[in-house]
Amino acid sequence: MPQNPETALAIAVLVLAPAAAWLGLRWLGWWERPLARLARRKWLAIWIAAAAPLVVRALLLAWYPIPEARVHDEFSFLLAADTFTHGRVVYPQHPFWVHFESMHILSRPVYASAFPIGQALVLAVGKVLFGQFWFGVWLSAGFMCGAICWMLQGWLPPRWALLGAVLVILRIAIASYWMNSYWGGCLAAAGGALVLGALPRIMRTPHWRYSVAMGVGLAILAHSRPFEGAVFGLTVAAVLVSKPAVLRRIILPLGLVLALTGAATAYYFARVTGKPWMAPYVLDRDTMTIAPHFIVQRPTPEPLYNNPEMRFFYTSSEMNDYLKARYSPLRELWNKVGAYWRFYFGPLLAIPLVSVLFLWRDRKSRQLLWMGAVFSLSLAGQVWHNEHYAAPATGLAILIVIAGMRRLRLWWWSGRPVGLCLVRCLPPACLIMLLIRIIAGPAPVGSTEARSWRWPSEGGVARARVLKQLESSGGKQLVFVRYTAAHDPGDEWVYNGADIDSSPVVWARELDRDSNARLMQYFAARRAWLVEPDLPSPRATPYREAPPRPMPFVQVGAPGIEMLRSPEHVRQEILEKAQAREGTLLSCDQWNFYFTQATGVDGPDVANGCFAGSDRGQPVSFERFFSWLRVQR
Repeated sequence: MPQNPETALAIAVLVLAPAAAWLGLRWLGWWERPLARLARRKWLAIWIAAAAPLVVRALLLAWYPIPEARVHDEFSFLLAADTFTHGRVVYPQHPFWVHFESMHILSRPVYASAFPIGQALVLAVGKVLFGQFWFGVWLSAGFMCGAICWMLQGWLPPRWALLGAVLVILRIAIASYWMNSYWGGCLAAAGGALVLGALPRIMRTPHWRYSVAMGVGLAILAHSRPFEGAVFGLTVAAVLVSKPAVLRRIILPLGLVLALTGAATAYYFARVTGKPWMAPYVLDRDTMTIAPHFIVQRPTPEPLYNNPEMRFFYTSSEMNDYLKARYSPLRELWNKVGAYWRFYFGPLLAIPLVSVLFLWRDRKSRQLLWMGAVFSLSLAGQVWHNEHYAAPATGLAILIVIAGMRRLRLWWWSGRPVGLCLVRCLPPACLIMLLIRIIAGPAPVGSTEARSWRWPSEGGVARARVLKQLESSGGKQLVFVRYTAAHDPGDEWVYNGADIDSSPVVWARELDRDSNARLMQYFAARRAWLVEPDLPSPRATPYREAPPRPMPFVQVGAPGIEMLRSPEHVRQEILEKAQAREGTLLSCDQWNFYFTQATGVDGPDVANGCFAGSDRGQPVSFERFFSWLRVQR
């Protein structure tokens, strides 16, 4: 039996549908009549499509509570959302910013998220209305389903439009990570649906309302998935350009919405990066990373990092992804296709796609297939692939599926309506699949295959448990985070709210002893703790009772580590600790010892070229040691 129960369900549909057609089992279409009655009331259908995932997910909170953030992207979005709920656009650079650096977050020149602000605005709405950021995710799922229903009504008869929205609810809106994390996906899908839904309406009856709807959709895409949204917008623009008369009638309202969006965007960019034309994400990639976003680009020079965790993430983890994508393109393309296919279609919704060749004969359907092909090519050239990257085309994907179902419904075999029975079996099968996901429970952390049919993995539980314990202990806390050399860079714990100084619990990287002492003096009114996330059961230990540890090595010249910032100062401190002159001969291990004594930073591995040959104890001059030290990373 297949490991994925959806595969088994698809096989069952393919076997049972012909049998049902042969036996004349008309009751399989029990759901069609009530669906059609509701679909005739278009706005009611839209509102019900929007409300259904919200109600179902709310009822499931007893079994699947509000999720905890774990992934870097989630914490970055939460930072921006917290900033907005404080009534600010950004916060200034913290005086001890080096302790609070983390992935996808700008610590200089301001303290802000590096990501587009669309998802953060949604999270902020949830916090303001319901007191929890996750409710913004919850609301966005309803917005997505309502927008997709409206979009499909512009292309299809009402009952088919509502059926498409139901399939999105069953497949994506309740049990996928889009609803059960803070990564996003729903907002971009809603933006794409507004753009795609406005297109046929504009082509039929150019009206300012549809132009505004398209403009709002494009604005959402610009602030949720900018690159993919731009590609999606260009595919729609190519259709509009083919009708100059239509384009002239909508250009003014559409241009006005886009102009207002552009002005607001430029203002935000200027507040974060100091340049109205530079996005925070671009600044972050230019200053912190070496791996490019697209496989056709070349890596950039390595910057100086202030902690080994961020250096490993950007120079090893990300670069490894880039090298695999660039030098194993076919294998990585296969992985991308598989990930997107499993999420958006899977075995069940792949069944209607067999009629794609027949759809090609229809001009309108051929247009949709071209749009899908162009958009898919834009995903192929990216180094990373997560399912929400393709979110702008969610409505397009379900539109193609429904078009395939309409064509499949007409298929007869040996005088029997086999296609009709196949179509009638698919929605109940999708409902069964949703029930399986709910009953099966969360997927194991890191499981790729199980993620396609299980409830999303539980993430961030250990950090949330420690945070809750610290918050309940009373007063304000300062938590130093200490990692081992084998730490998973995807399990980052150093994240804070927007107003760090007012936060009940402040998470900080443990750095060198002098930096740590200054931070504890700055937060003198707080109790200081140590947390080691890599232990089997992480817990908070009073910091002064914890065994001391030198900071893991970072390169000399690291801009945030005061003891390392000036190479000349490091030189003098080592010589003073060793009570030696520049011509003194000591072994590399001895020089390393004095380096740690002087700086509080662990020395690099001397076997990496510090001494010649195999004699580790051979004496070397300070000049040789220091020249070697300067180039270590």
